[in-house]
Amino acid sequence: MNPEKLRPLLVVEDDPALQKQIRWAFDQYETLTAADRESALVQVRRYMPPVVTMDLGLPPDADSVSEGFRLLEQILAIAPETKIIVLTGQNDRANALRAIGLGAYDFFAKPFEVEMLALTVERAFRLYDLQQENRRLQSMQQPDVLSGLITRDPEVLRVCRTIERVAVSDATVLLLGESGTGKELLARGVHESSARRGERFVAINCAAIPDNLLESELFGYEKGAFTGAAKTTPGKIETANRGTLMLDEIGDLPMSLQAKLLRFLQERVIERIGGRQEIPIDVRIVCATHQDLKQLIKEGRFREDLYYRLAEIVVNIPPLRARQGDAALLAHALVRRFADEQNRGAMTLREDALRAIEAHTWPGNVRELENCIKRAVIMADGNQITIADVGLEPVPESGTEPLDLRQVRDDAEKRVVITALGRVDGNVVKAAELLGVSRPTLYDLMRRFGLK
Repeated sequence: MNPEKLRPLLVVEDDPALQKQIRWAFDQYETLTAADRESALVQVRRYMPPVVTMDLGLPPDADSVSEGFRLLEQILAIAPETKIIVLTGQNDRANALRAIGLGAYDFFAKPFEVEMLALTVERAFRLYDLQQENRRLQSMQQPDVLSGLITRDPEVLRVCRTIERVAVSDATVLLLGESGTGKELLARGVHESSARRGERFVAINCAAIPDNLLESELFGYEKGAFTGAAKTTPGKIETANRGTLMLDEIGDLPMSLQAKLLRFLQERVIERIGGRQEIPIDVRIVCATHQDLKQLIKEGRFREDLYYRLAEIVVNIPPLRARQGDAALLAHALVRRFADEQNRGAMTLREDALRAIEAHTWPGNVRELENCIKRAVIMADGNQITIADVGLEPVPESGTEPLDLRQVRDDAEKRVVITALGRVDGNVVKAAELLGVSRPTLYDLMRRFGLK
């Protein structure tokens, strides 16, 4: 087998004889060795080994396990998927179990049988490969419940993963974001990803209903409770029973209703207006607002105890201007959608329109972009949408960010190399370790960028 094709296995051991024994036993791998924590971290950053075997007793205090546990935590922070096999003394079961609790894959007591360790290492490699393949397959699948959300921004993708994780619980979710960022879309994602997906999703905008009507909208009313109450009518909370209730713009909820909502969240029962009977309700609550609720608490306009009831899971949704590349990505998708709706055939965005879309700050977020593109599709004379059609300020081509990948990569590499050299006071050896590259590679980068 070509040595360059061998998979890296890192052995962290300060005993040279044991190092040699393990290297001899694992010649089917590219066996990397390290005798202390710092050199082990250098190897991890450089090679990202799928499997690591390590002794807990490492220099400078080999009689203590503090360095070993510190290294274990640091490796998992750098490479969470790495399988770590801890080697311990015969009477060190407590530390072995502690290592497993911190995330180690397995442990072996010294002296160990090489054949048994080899089997464990092989099993760890197989598990690592299976997890990587599973992750690859998952990344290829389009999530159904959030398929209406178009993004390549890492922060928004993290929001989507958070929504998928919390949806399986019944925790109350608070969505924070500017108007037009897609809070209701994510709220529906919470519902559709949960066990309640077969029940109703009910949304109510607390800012769109007058204060004197909001209580009856939420809690319902009995016949004859007030003038015009001709029949008993259930409220939104009762209607959403066994499903999900979205309280949009929760920051606009009147103080008088905040107390009543808090009681419902605590007791999970409601009373209709004019009623005396307590009605038990089983509903998942998802709230949303563009306001700073903590600031409203300081101003005395929002109850602190209600906030902590609602904020079991808080999700911050970034505005469109903070989503790198998403404005243009969404614009292309919206052009296709609205052109199909308006029977305009195939339409495209011209370069000047795309530059303007990328440069605009979009204070109204995705909703503003939707309105802009829909108007442009309707008003465009031909099948190309121009800067005049989108109605934005023109942007000179010289003012846009360069799209030459080599230039962008070189600029990024130069910034990182300068930062690393500055952090270690110009020490090339330490800078190479920090960057996870060899010294010759770092010298080549420095010569390319004219750094001394």
